[in-house]
Amino acid sequence: MKTTRNLIVILLLGLPFIGMAFTANPAAGLSAITAADSDSVSMGTVIDEVIWVVGDEAILKSDVESFRMQAAMEGVKWSGDPDCTIPEQIAVQKLFKHQAQIDSIEVTDADVASEVEQHINYWLEMVDGSRERLEEYRHKPLSQIRNDLRDELKDRQMVQKMKQKLVEDIAVTPADVRRYFKDLPQDSLPFIPTEVEVEIVQNTPKIPVEELNRVKDELREYTDRVNRGDASFSTLARLYSEDPGTARRGGELGFSGRGMLDPAFASVAFNLTDPKKVSKIVESEFGFHIIQLIEKRGDKVNVRHILRKPIVSDEDINRTLVRLDSIASNIRAGKFTFEDAASMLSDDKDTRNNKGLMSNSDSQNGRITSRFKMQDLPPEVAKVVDTMQVGQVSRAFQLINQRGKTVCVIAKLKNRIEGHRASISEDFQTLKDVVTQRRQNERIHQWVVDKIKSVYTRLNDGYQDCKFEYEGWIK
Repeated sequence: MKTTRNLIVILLLGLPFIGMAFTANPAAGLSAITAADSDSVSMGTVIDEVIWVVGDEAILKSDVESFRMQAAMEGVKWSGDPDCTIPEQIAVQKLFKHQAQIDSIEVTDADVASEVEQHINYWLEMVDGSRERLEEYRHKPLSQIRNDLRDELKDRQMVQKMKQKLVEDIAVTPADVRRYFKDLPQDSLPFIPTEVEVEIVQNTPKIPVEELNRVKDELREYTDRVNRGDASFSTLARLYSEDPGTARRGGELGFSGRGMLDPAFASVAFNLTDPKKVSKIVESEFGFHIIQLIEKRGDKVNVRHILRKPIVSDEDINRTLVRLDSIASNIRAGKFTFEDAASMLSDDKDTRNNKGLMSNSDSQNGRITSRFKMQDLPPEVAKVVDTMQVGQVSRAFQLINQRGKTVCVIAKLKNRIEGHRASISEDFQTLKDVVTQRRQNERIHQWVVDKIKSVYTRLNDGYQDCKFEYEGWIK
C-alpha cells in the first residue's frame, strides 16, 4: 500500500464544550461563554471566552489553546509571541474562508475524507496505534474526532483553494528573474546543495517455491482461526502482520481509494461485501495478504489486512549480487551500455522504462526531476554514489526498497552538480521558483491587509499591545 504521511500542522482543532451556550454578536462586542445547564459547573461560571471577532465569526480562547496544543504536538516553532501569533493566524484563516464562501469555492467530500483518514492514521501511529489513547488525548470518541476533523479539513481545503485562486494569474518571465537577482550580492543568492543524477539496474532475489508455500500456509492458518472464532482478525494482525504502519492498529488501513492501493490488493479489497469473511490470499508488490472488510463509503473502502513477507535467504541474495556484478563487468568492458542493461535486465518498473534513471518527486514545486540531494536518495544508494566518479559503475549491493522488499542493485553516477550559489544559467528554475513564491506571498499579504480594512474586527483588550504581522486589526 502506498503510505502517505502528511506531517502538516493541523489547525483549528477545537475541543468539545458540551452544554454551552453563547453569542458572538459583533455589535455587542466580545462575549463570555457560560454554562447553560450543567451539574458540574454553577450557573454563570465562565468556562470559555471570545477573544476575537472577525466578521460574524468568533475566535474562542479554547480555539487558541487547541491550536497551540496541536502545534506543540507537531514541533512547530513560533517566530514571535505565540499568544499574539496564534489568534492572528486563526483570524487570517477566517478571512480566507469568508472569501471562499463568497466566491463559491467548493471541495469534494472524497478529497476531505481521504485527508481525514490520513490524519487519523498518523495520529494513531503517534500513540502506538491505540485508539483508546488517542481518544483520551483528544478528550472525545474517535467518531467525534473524525467528524470534527472533517469540518476543519474541509475549511482548510477551501482556504488553500482560495489562496491558489488569488495567485493563479501570477506569471514570472526570464526577464523578471534576471531583474530580481541582477543586483543581489553573491552571498544573498540561494545556495544549491550538491545534487546527483543516478541510474540503477535492479534484480530481486528469486524466492524458492517452498518459502512461498510456507507464507501462504501461515495465512491460511490465520483465516481458519478467524473462521473458527479462535481469534479476531485484528488480534492476529497485531501479532503477526509485517506491515508496521498498520499492525499496531489491528491491520486497519483507513479509508482509501483505488489509486492509493496496490492494484492487486485494491481489486480484492473493493470486491469484499461481508465484514465477517476473510479474503483469499492476495499477492502484491509488498508480499502476501489476507483482507477483511470494515466499511465501504462511496468510492473509499476501509479494510484490515495481515501482510506476510517471504524470507529472502543469504544464499538467494548472494546469487543475485554475483549476477549483477557480472553485468557490471560486461558494462565496463563495453559489451553493452548501462542504459541497455537497465532497459532489458532490470526488474524495477519505476526506472526500467527510463533507462535506469531514478526520478525524484519534488512535492514543494509539483515537479518530477532526475536530480537528488544526497539526503533524498535511499541511504544505501547515497552511501555508494557519494564516493563515485561521474560515469562510474558500482559493485552490486543490497537495499530495502520503498515497498519493504530486499533487492540487489548496481548504480551508475550519471551526473554530479557540486554545491554552489545559484546562477541564472545553471539554476534558472530554482530562481524562478524563488521569485514566483515571493510575488505570491506579496499578493496574499496585501490581500489580507485590504480584507482587514473591509471586515469588522474586534479584539479583547489583552491583545491591544501585540505586534501583528498584518496591520489594521486594531481599529
